[in-house]
Amino acid sequence: MAERTESSIVIDASPGEVLDVIADFEAYPEWAGEVKQVAILAEEGDGWADQVEFTLDAGAIKDTYVLDYEWDIDEDGTGVLSWTLVRASVLKAMNGSYTLEQAGAATKVTYRLTVDVKVPMIGLLKRKAEKVIVDTALKELKKRAEA
Repeated sequence: MAERTESSIVIDASPGEVLDVIADFEAYPEWAGEVKQVAILAEEGDGWADQVEFTLDAGAIKDTYVLDYEWDIDEDGTGVLSWTLVRASVLKAMNGSYTLEQAGAATKVTYRLTVDVKVPMIGLLKRKAEKVIVDTALKELKKRAEA
């Protein structure tokens, strides 16, 4: 049974500015340390990527995988961007979400992530890998959005 890791951060940027950084998948290798390559596989013409392929190297977890995105975002950039795993070699689950909420002039971002792997791995290692992914993603997102 996969458990979920969750963390939040406040970013000194509007929800729309934060969303622009999150939605620019092709730029992830520039700021998201574990993401080595990205390719957008599907986009329905609304400007939002629907399927994205990532190559990840997060220490204990290395894989190339495809995520399917669901955009439940309001015009001001608040809302939830969620994803589910479509296919992978090592990963059995890589499901999560960003929730963007207005926090005065800033944005509170909550990142939830569930990772599971096909090969046997001690739960503690999986949780540690999740925590590294979540913490790094939030810190690097904050740096990128505030730059």
